[in-house]
Amino acid sequence: MNRINQKLQANTKILSIYFSAGYPNLNDTVQIIQDLEAKGVDMIEIGLPFSDPLADGPTIQESSTQALYNGMTTQVLFDQLKDIRKKVSIPLVIMGYFNPMLQYGVENFCQKCAEIGIDGLIIPDLPVDVYADEYKATFEQYGLKNIFLITPQTSDERIRFIDSVSDGFIYMVSSASVTGSQSGFGSTQENYFKRIADMNLKNPQIIGFGISNKETFNQATQFAKGAIIGSAFITNLTENGVESIGEFVKAIR
Repeated sequence: MNRINQKLQANTKILSIYFSAGYPNLNDTVQIIQDLEAKGVDMIEIGLPFSDPLADGPTIQESSTQALYNGMTTQVLFDQLKDIRKKVSIPLVIMGYFNPMLQYGVENFCQKCAEIGIDGLIIPDLPVDVYADEYKATFEQYGLKNIFLITPQTSDERIRFIDSVSDGFIYMVSSASVTGSQSGFGSTQENYFKRIADMNLKNPQIIGFGISNKETFNQATQFAKGAIIGSAFITNLTENGVESIGEFVKAIR
């Protein structure tokens, strides 16, 4: 069974952490992954930097730009991760844009992910219908889960189609949190969380965007299987370095 599915079956709320591969320094990638697992994180999203990251906020964009400047490429990331399954056992997901995967070759990319032990991909700019028609068979051939994003604006019909072609979890974009990350989610977001929960989808949901601390993690996981923290973790890396990972995770949990 895919490690994502195994983790989703556990009777715990999932804490997933996102960071940009090659940031703060090019060769920090493996150390960050090891430290996150050692401190109790349940799943890791490894950002593959791209020059035009349209779905990312300024903090992630800046870390992605710095990672590219540091020398991060698709091949460098694969080289860094070639022995990662000798070091960690939790689910690993690569989050990136479709253009670098097309340049690498979609099947070659999927094959390399399978060899390394990557469990899934999040590709914000790959439409679900294009995936279903052209790439689903290839992803499944290599045992990769493709994770799709939904937002408060996604129609119920589209959500149910995404649910039908998915076999992992659905990434639920929270929309913007209310004035400042410390103040939690407003009623609009909570109503959205409840609406999706009431749809009784076959795939569990994990909430991302606007999760930055214990309060927002707990608030989000009232309605979903887990939550993803990205920008707040990258800010912590920027301000306090890789050695601060343990304190950051402890503050969430």
